[in-house]
Amino acid sequence: MLSTFGLGVLIFVDDYFNCLTVGNIMRPITDKHKISRAKLAYIIDATAAPICMIAPISSWAAAVTGMVEGYDGLELFIRAIPYNLYSLLTIAMIIFITLFEIDYGPMKKHEENAILKGDLYTTPDRTYEGKDTAVVVGKGKVIDLIIPVLILIVFCILGMVYTGGILEGANIIDAFANCDASLGLSLGSSLALIIIMIYYIIRKVLTFNECMECFPEGFKAMVPAILILTFAWTLSGMTSLLGSKEYVSGIFAGSASGLRMLLPAIVFVVAVGMSFSTGTSWGTFGILLPIVVAVGLEPELLVISVSACLAGSVCGDHCSPISDTTIMSSTGAMCNHINHVSTQLPYALTVAVVSFVGYILAGIIQSAWIVLPISIVMMCAVLYIIKILTSKKSPATSS
Repeated sequence: MLSTFGLGVLIFVDDYFNCLTVGNIMRPITDKHKISRAKLAYIIDATAAPICMIAPISSWAAAVTGMVEGYDGLELFIRAIPYNLYSLLTIAMIIFITLFEIDYGPMKKHEENAILKGDLYTTPDRTYEGKDTAVVVGKGKVIDLIIPVLILIVFCILGMVYTGGILEGANIIDAFANCDASLGLSLGSSLALIIIMIYYIIRKVLTFNECMECFPEGFKAMVPAILILTFAWTLSGMTSLLGSKEYVSGIFAGSASGLRMLLPAIVFVVAVGMSFSTGTSWGTFGILLPIVVAVGLEPELLVISVSACLAGSVCGDHCSPISDTTIMSSTGAMCNHINHVSTQLPYALTVAVVSFVGYILAGIIQSAWIVLPISIVMMCAVLYIIKILTSKKSPATSS
């Protein structure tokens, strides 16, 4: 689980890229060690958007930078990182629950089934069962995993800066800020795929025919995700047409200036609700960031409020069943989507509650050096209490 987390941290360029890459690489390994697909999907999801939201070089940083007018967007993004409590506490939570073997809510049942019965799915709906039987064993070495992943990361970064105009004289920061992430990732991954195929053929790990046979299998594996994404985007579009964005903007803009100390906590809650209902974090901070910036806050409080907006957007996206990142995490882990959402929700809400308290403190104290350690201690205390309560309800299981 820590290896899955580490790989998720390493692939910080884009959340889609993260979900699919980490899932496909780690799934055979976690299956071997009896980690449920629901737990794998949670770790993938928790190291996708949260990691991208605190990485200055990512498609998310580029999106945020382009949405803040009148300020140096990248500087504001970097200053907001220590206050991005949801993302940072999610990372701390993964490490804590892994080291101390803490599971609760529906996830506990999934993990117990995986450990005691070898059942990775738990529920009767097993769409992906048997889809990993054709894994090639014994041909490759560790280097045959590491080098292709590094090639993929490097070429995706190069693809992003290429679309941002680095060949036209733009510096690397401007290139990331102005890049077309979708096009850059498509170009980078396509070129990386060709080079990786040549590498495997030269190394005699795979033949040309075996490489070609992977293409239709890959397409078939993506069909469920494409269908779910299509329905999710349709639902999100209908929600937008009903005027949810304008309604939230009107309420928020009218009341924000009167509650300055509580503003970060209010921004966080509004962002969570909006991101959850629409299934998009980018759309949420795209609407709320200009409102927060326009309120006219003191510099430090502005940074905290911007961070609360970004953290709330990620939190709502993390919880939403119609979020594209959540769907891609289910696909990467080959986990039933509803199982992933239902098992992840208690974990995400735990972090959200602690983050909300942290933003109340942040509005009053206005110092990341104090707020962040206090929030991490609160997070650990809450998880320790949960561990005690859950261990009393059922006999402990060891893995």
